[in-house]
Amino acid sequence: MSTILYDVSDGVATITLNKPDKLNALDDGMIEALWAAAYRAAEDQEARVIVLTGAGRGFCAGADVTGFGGLDPEALITKMQRPFDMNQRPDYQTRHSLFPAIPKPIIAMINGPAAGLGLLYALFCDIRFSAEGATMTTAFVRRGLAAEYGFAWILTKLVGQANALDLLLSARRFTGLEAERMGLVNRAVPLKDLANKTYAYARDMAVNCSPAAMKAVKQQVYDVPFETLAESVRTANQMMLTTNASEDFAEGTRSFLEKRPPKFQPL
Repeated sequence: MSTILYDVSDGVATITLNKPDKLNALDDGMIEALWAAAYRAAEDQEARVIVLTGAGRGFCAGADVTGFGGLDPEALITKMQRPFDMNQRPDYQTRHSLFPAIPKPIIAMINGPAAGLGLLYALFCDIRFSAEGATMTTAFVRRGLAAEYGFAWILTKLVGQANALDLLLSARRFTGLEAERMGLVNRAVPLKDLANKTYAYARDMAVNCSPAAMKAVKQQVYDVPFETLAESVRTANQMMLTTNASEDFAEGTRSFLEKRPPKFQPL
């Protein structure tokens, strides 16, 4: 059985962590398969939006320590998901921070427990929908570990320093409802409604939003931590010239005036 499942329907690619007997805990082979699925979705013209979720009752319990036992810790730090690309920002080419470099929106559908490395992958998604009762924890300090792989950086960006220190230093468990209150997830809904709400949102994006424009906006947002306001405005002006001259802009205008769904080009 594949530990990573890939499916596309209605413009939405679903990547499913598929090791439910271990709450989808990640080993090295599963991580590489997850990277491959993410790059596959990035290049799949049928996929305009990506949903990442877990099989069974959990999202991802973190690292499967039995799967890492024979590996050199140095290799875990330095191993890359792809050869380094000098044309892309290096910040999103480290071992587990690749999702911001994927040019399509990625929605984490947190259907159950998410801990440690599993929660990190959810944080590096662009949008997060969670079951209200899904339990989450940073976990690291309770295993004698520092916050790994940029966890402190992305968590602080999402919820602020005070909340990040609370969650990291205590490694306490919290639910989807609390995560929504602090801004860690965008929506927390009853588990029975989670899939319907998530896919309705994803399908709306797939039908009504320009893939090229979503790619540009995603890049703008993830560049913000490294730019001054002047640099951000300059980039926006350059992108404005490109998008204003695009066929997608012409189609977006036509479809609005004609009161019909747009027919945007795939990436």
